[in-house]
Amino acid sequence: MSQPLITLDFLDTPTLPTPTVEATTHAHEPSGAVRVNPTTRTGRTRKLYIESYGCQMNFSDSEIVSSILFEQGFDTTEELEGADLVLLNTCSIREKAEQTVRMRLSQINSYKKRSPGMLVGVLGCMAERLKSKFLEEEKLVDLVVGPDAYRDLPQLIQQVDGGQKAVNVLLSREETYADITPVRLNSNGITAFISIMRGCDNMCSFCVVPFTRGRERSRDAHSIVQEARDLVAQGYKEVTLLGQNVDSYKWASADGTEHVNFAQLLERVALISPELRVRFSTSHPKDITDEVLHTMARHENICKYIHLPAQSGNSRVLALMNRTYDRPWYEERVQAIRRILGEDCAISTDMISGFCSETEEEHQDTLSLIDFVQYDMGYNFFYSERPGTLAARKLEDDIPLDVKKRRLQEVIDRQQLHARARYARMVGRVHRVLVEGRSKRSEDQLSGRNSQNQVVIFPKGTAQKGDYVNVLVTSTTGAALLGEII
Repeated sequence: MSQPLITLDFLDTPTLPTPTVEATTHAHEPSGAVRVNPTTRTGRTRKLYIESYGCQMNFSDSEIVSSILFEQGFDTTEELEGADLVLLNTCSIREKAEQTVRMRLSQINSYKKRSPGMLVGVLGCMAERLKSKFLEEEKLVDLVVGPDAYRDLPQLIQQVDGGQKAVNVLLSREETYADITPVRLNSNGITAFISIMRGCDNMCSFCVVPFTRGRERSRDAHSIVQEARDLVAQGYKEVTLLGQNVDSYKWASADGTEHVNFAQLLERVALISPELRVRFSTSHPKDITDEVLHTMARHENICKYIHLPAQSGNSRVLALMNRTYDRPWYEERVQAIRRILGEDCAISTDMISGFCSETEEEHQDTLSLIDFVQYDMGYNFFYSERPGTLAARKLEDDIPLDVKKRRLQEVIDRQQLHARARYARMVGRVHRVLVEGRSKRSEDQLSGRNSQNQVVIFPKGTAQKGDYVNVLVTSTTGAALLGEII
């Protein structure tokens, strides 16, 4: 699954100590994030309001949806009241995520009662899973659209305008939306997402993604490189290549004369401009190769940060999760990262506490893996059973909730120790920082990130958004670095 932009409301607990807003929003979006590109405010009468929940792929999909509907005459708006079409782009990865969206739909329906012409729809991962409940049983929405059916939105809206409910949750083996130029909803105009593939072939026993997003398919490499070139021409300074498992990216030309793997794609994007920073997410431990790591090492503008979800530190539990690697394999991949990219390369993870039949000793193995890797950041959860998954069908969710929560807290506490230490070792060094905007701490401060995806806050001086600046880090909050431009 892709690196969670899973909203902090959906996490059981974030694992950085008392994170600042700047420290979390690059990996996470606020619950129900709403963003609008000023170019989509043209005075049209029909207004689209879209809230995005969940991972980075969902936020990228919202940009595709906004583009499709802008071409159909919809301006975008940040105001729910007065919107003609309200869409929630949803996440199904945790039960709490679904509960949050259900509560939000109930709130939105109070607006709909005052504006009967308002159309309400659910997009994304919850759409496929809960279409019948939303449309027929609970009658919360007018249309339900799955991740591979966004091109059908204009026809579905017409159907609703005609007085009918509308649904399309069919999955596709071909759809990549490669020909659609997204409406960039990242208002800073500096960083952008580029979706390089869709779906997932990894049938992790706890995960709904293969059922809600379908099988893997990779975008044409030329379309990806061209999208990155266009972004550079528009002034963007950083792109994040997105996929549920970017390391399994593989594309071949129709005539079979050209084959591109992820390492080669990564290099093609990095070569567009030395001033373009390149990030990617997410890497699966079974697929990340030395070729990818050596490509990162060759190019300074490929950021030295890897999200490498472990999920557990115990090999038996990993087998139950169907992760297709064991602990020694994972440790070897971490060692390869440290060997090829150096100790400063940041690594983050996902961990699940209290998975089916996990013993206390196996939980201790997770803690010891955290000690072995010394992660810079972690996104940690206790296990929640998701209907339809292999674990829900074959395994018993037999760990008491209080034990799950206690183990999760121990994982968080251990991760915090290493996060603080990893941030502290950056003090006294000069970091190249891409300025992304004003710090939320003060009008007189700017905020940006270094190569390791750590937030750096500093007095603005003469620097502007989009500049690269060298910042001497003088202290840390444990969740952000503080310093001054030199």
